[in-house]
Amino acid sequence: MSGQGFHVHGPHDHELEHAAQGHGDGHTSSIAMFTAVIATVGALFGYMGGATQANAGLYKNNAAIKKTEASNQWNYYQAKSSKQNLSELALELSPGKKEFYQDEIKRYKGEKAEIKAGAEKLEAEAKAWDQRSDEQMHQHHRWAQATTVLQVAIAMAAIALLSRKKWLEYVMYGAGAGGVVVGVLAYLHI
Repeated sequence: MSGQGFHVHGPHDHELEHAAQGHGDGHTSSIAMFTAVIATVGALFGYMGGATQANAGLYKNNAAIKKTEASNQWNYYQAKSSKQNLSELALELSPGKKEFYQDEIKRYKGEKAEIKAGAEKLEAEAKAWDQRSDEQMHQHHRWAQATTVLQVAIAMAAIALLSRKKWLEYVMYGAGAGGVVVGVLAYLHI
């Protein structure tokens, strides 16, 4: 009641009063309960979608770092190859220092083998981070799909409540179940 002494009831107020006094039908209560449950599940799915998207970005960043480290190693490998090539040339041009340059060539070959192994390991790590990122993005898309279907179910619930069409309730329940199924697929990484 307002301070001026009269109150105008809207249809929503009337339904709330009847529901509070026990005059509401099970139809309204079940849709309201469904909406509350699906909204809660949707919020959880939305959180998981955000978390997997953040993980995908982090993993992609880790992959980029490993790729940069691998590139640095390959550059170092190239520098050692150049030094080895110069030692091989010097060996041909300076026969008096044959032992020195043969030792240098042997040293560079050994260093290159270690550098190559390190670069290949870093490339493998980068590939693994990229794969983990792709998996997280796939999972993120599943969570987003589940959240979207649940939002459609909530919208259908509102329309079913206002229109009192029984077939819309079936659509609402079907969309809710579909959203939960897609959420389970996301949880199972499918």
